[in-house]
Amino acid sequence: MRITRRHLAVAGALALGGLGLLRSSSSVAESADEAAVAQAVEALRKAIFGQEKTQLEALCAEQLSYGHSDGRVQNKAQFIEGVMTRKALVKSITLSDHTIAVVGTDAIARHTWTSESETDGKPTSTKIGVLQVWQKQGGHWQLLARQGFRTQQEA
Repeated sequence: MRITRRHLAVAGALALGGLGLLRSSSSVAESADEAAVAQAVEALRKAIFGQEKTQLEALCAEQLSYGHSDGRVQNKAQFIEGVMTRKALVKSITLSDHTIAVVGTDAIARHTWTSESETDGKPTSTKIGVLQVWQKQGGHWQLLARQGFRTQQEA
């Protein structure tokens, strides 16, 4: 078979088109992972609010490092115990200003945490920044690390 310029042009177009398909399929997978992480973030919010121990255990990695905005750091057992035995009546937890970046089997999620609670009849409002690191383990996204921090408005 004789190779002509037309054959080369068609082969080049197919190669470039295939490369474009690979890029778009990886971005689709990435956006699917971003959506799955967003769902995990929301599931964690609901589990904390509703004191759902089984859900908290499923969403948190065994190696969890959970940092609070006041400087306390807890492991998985301490974090879950703290949620389950909290003295405050949590009235609402709202997350806003979400960003999620997936890097392989890891994901970085950031958001603003706003909550309203009451302890011994005294209302409390909290607004902090949160950084979470999620890791895909066994096909599921689990919280590996979390750090709450005071924003410039809070400081």
